[in-house]
Amino acid sequence: MAREDGNVSMERPFPDGLISSPGSGYELIKQRRNGLLTEARLTEGSVGPTLFKLTLPMILGIVSMVIFNLADTFFIGRLGTTELAALSFTFPVVLVVNSLAMGLGIGASAVISRATGEGNTHRVRRLTTDGLILSVLFAVLFVTAGQLTIRPLFRAMGASADILPLIETYMRIWYWGALFVVVPMMGNNAIRAAGDTLTPGLIMMVSAAMNCALDPLLIFGIGPFPRMEIAGAALSTVIARALSMGVALWVLIRRERMITLERPAWETVSRSWGQILYVGLPTAGTRIILPLGMAFVTRMVSVYGKEAVAALGVATRVEFFALAVFMALASVIGPYVGQNRGARRWNRVIRGMRLSFGFCLISGLFLGAVLALLAPNIVRLFNHDPRVVAAASLYLRRVPWAYGLEGIVVIAASALNVLNRPLYAAGLSFMQMFVLVLPLAYIGSGLLGIGGIFLAVAAAYALTGLTSRWMLFRVLRNQREGS
Repeated sequence: MAREDGNVSMERPFPDGLISSPGSGYELIKQRRNGLLTEARLTEGSVGPTLFKLTLPMILGIVSMVIFNLADTFFIGRLGTTELAALSFTFPVVLVVNSLAMGLGIGASAVISRATGEGNTHRVRRLTTDGLILSVLFAVLFVTAGQLTIRPLFRAMGASADILPLIETYMRIWYWGALFVVVPMMGNNAIRAAGDTLTPGLIMMVSAAMNCALDPLLIFGIGPFPRMEIAGAALSTVIARALSMGVALWVLIRRERMITLERPAWETVSRSWGQILYVGLPTAGTRIILPLGMAFVTRMVSVYGKEAVAALGVATRVEFFALAVFMALASVIGPYVGQNRGARRWNRVIRGMRLSFGFCLISGLFLGAVLALLAPNIVRLFNHDPRVVAAASLYLRRVPWAYGLEGIVVIAASALNVLNRPLYAAGLSFMQMFVLVLPLAYIGSGLLGIGGIFLAVAAAYALTGLTSRWMLFRVLRNQREGS
């Protein structure tokens, strides 16, 4: 039968067991066999409404995780500028671990979504199980390396003697909870790969709510809880992440039945790991470039004092909140492109990307206007130091005008990973940070001070966004012609 995107359906009539359930993209036809989705959900229906229904719950989930980090900033900011600066130094390092974990998760999502699109139930289970095992191994590596490098790493980033003990207190606790960061990201990406974006969003919301509830209790010692200050923020994070891991594993094991207890041959496991890492490692490399670059930018900013570092920490956390809608859309673009690529529905892929990019540009202009208008008021929610307010407001009045093009970068990278071009995505991120941001920031700092650093960030976002759009459509055209 003819479809509205111009492709011709050659599928068989609806088999027994097909059901339709409401909400969050579930209007799309699906089939469960022993609890596991065996039909691709994202290859049918109008493209715009499909992406909207998938993205909405992810927006709620990602906003929740941004609030997760904003809560730490809000409550630690009440302790003082020194404590806020210490937390700001930890942000790039925490983001490195999160980026590596998310890269592995996206690698798993790419191959699981393709297996789902092909209807290969056994392969979906095998990839999910092997991906979780791989995430545990990486978590052990993160814990070991992190605990051994805290002091030399943060000294290199420019942390002063009065801030370094606070950083060490926070990171000692945080690193021990790395397992609870890595495994849930792998699990949530596996759930998302099957087309269910609601459940991962709800898991993230529950985790964020737990962190927001525990933060004031453990930081300030309310009621029977001890006053732990910055250590309390780290412990709250670990507890909340542990909760998210438990829920994600329950969903995978009990509801979706995406875990297999079969004992495979080593060749099977190594094949799964190879497929996941083929996409996951370049993706992790892509994502790690941002926090690594942030570490260098933090070093540049540190010469202007701890107030400038605190301001950068506040501004970048507000930025993550503002970019949440683009990150949510990027999270669903991967499974959407993967399933439609597996089903050879190229018109749907192209239509989805065009709609996504248009949305980014319109939303980016709106965000730029709102943040330029409200910047000082937003910053004062976290800290009242006039030097912090002035520097953070300067960032939020310059950089957000390029957020729409940065959204295109994020979404294009997600699509390129699923299209089996992870090195292209990595190249875009490398170009943005090391070819554009850092050289321009160095020049801008010398000419215009801290404001020149912020202008460099905005220029890099814009130039990389234009390059990303051109590269993605070139890849799509080539793959469509070769299929």
